Amino acid sequence: MSVAIIVIIALAILFVAIYLHEFGHFIAAKRAGVKVEEFGIGFPPRLFSIKRGETTYSINAVPIGAFVKTAGENDPAVPRGLAAKGPWTRLGIYAAGPLVNIFLAFVLLSAFLALPYSVIAGNGLMVHSVVGNSSAEEAGIEPGDIILEIEGQPVHTRREMQDILNSVEEGAEITLFLLRNRQEVQTTVKPRFDPELQRRVIGVLLCWNMVNQVAEDSPAYEAGIRPGDTILGINGWVVYNYESMANALRSVEEEKEINLVLLRAGKTTSLSLTNDGYETLPGVEIQWVDGIHVEQERLPIWTAAYSGARYIIYMPVLVIGAIPQIIKSPDTALVGPIGAVQLTVEVVRSSGLSNLLFMAGAISLGLSIFNFLPIPPLDGGGMLVAFIEGFRRGKRLSPHTVRLAHTIGLVFLIALMVAVTFSDVFRLISGEGFGL
Repeated sequence: MSVAIIVIIALAILFVAIYLHEFGHFIAAKRAGVKVEEFGIGFPPRLFSIKRGETTYSINAVPIGAFVKTAGENDPAVPRGLAAKGPWTRLGIYAAGPLVNIFLAFVLLSAFLALPYSVIAGNGLMVHSVVGNSSAEEAGIEPGDIILEIEGQPVHTRREMQDILNSVEEGAEITLFLLRNRQEVQTTVKPRFDPELQRRVIGVLLCWNMVNQVAEDSPAYEAGIRPGDTILGINGWVVYNYESMANALRSVEEEKEINLVLLRAGKTTSLSLTNDGYETLPGVEIQWVDGIHVEQERLPIWTAAYSGARYIIYMPVLVIGAIPQIIKSPDTALVGPIGAVQLTVEVVRSSGLSNLLFMAGAISLGLSIFNFLPIPPLDGGGMLVAFIEGFRRGKRLSPHTVRLAHTIGLVFLIALMVAVTFSDVFRLISGEGFGL
């Protein structure tokens, strides 16, 4: 699938998530008896509108999202206005949008997990790179090693390996059998619990192939392919064995560009070279895991729903655990609409089209978490004001205090969005990615 189509789909996902967010506010306001003056798709200038009852429904020229305009949003003197309602009613209206996004994320993630999906399996798992100061580094595991067995159990898929690691008691040592330069090597490691990933890890990034040598006079070398690279995809095709690579190369017409996605030092990079009738990359010697093939797996619907709900429940924990990484590398940890689209493109190109459902769920969940932040004028800011007034038994905060909070919050959000957008644009034009 072309990048342009993926971008269009990603933008559509973002639009739907925002639209349903506002639709949640719309339904909650209507049910609470608040007068909704306008429910708009896109932002003005207005292209088309129709009035039904007391509400105007509009289609607008800027197709960014949607909006709900209620009567008396900040004036409690307006009859049936939003501000005229009690604090707990207002809290519910503000919360409705993010809650709809959470429900949408649950549905999308559960559907993603319930659908049949392809799993790459082989006679072991290859190590692409080793994390510094990890158990794997301490055990002497090297890039290019193939993990054959863990605790006497053969491993064929990443899930099998993860299931074994998760079953190990905290602090226990496990035995690994590796294949290194066609020789079996035995070592021991201590899996460590990663609070950010919510699972036990040993500190390796896995792959199915690795470039061993590249002839310096070859087109592949001139294109930038180097030893230690892992070939993830060619022209949108996922590469996992020699046959899949040959099929991907055959799909490119002669004299057309071959676009490669590589994993290098734990990050993705893109290269291209002109096709000259290749069925293998010229001058490149590649090491493959033996017996690689594709299997179809499917989770029971209830297991998928449980896993989808569990992902959402643990998301706040993951966000809190990621705060040090956000502070260290805010350019990759915080993204706006541009970054979300770029991330979606990378995920689809490296992992396949089926991951669009996962990305749609993640985008909807991210939108919910952002809007729950207790910063006016976000939904969380309105909820915070309503919550304070609720515990003051309905006694309102002074208009000056509310306006000041909105002004400070708005300035902060504008600065944040400018910084995030600048980071997203800089990452895009510099050719950097998210390392997927």
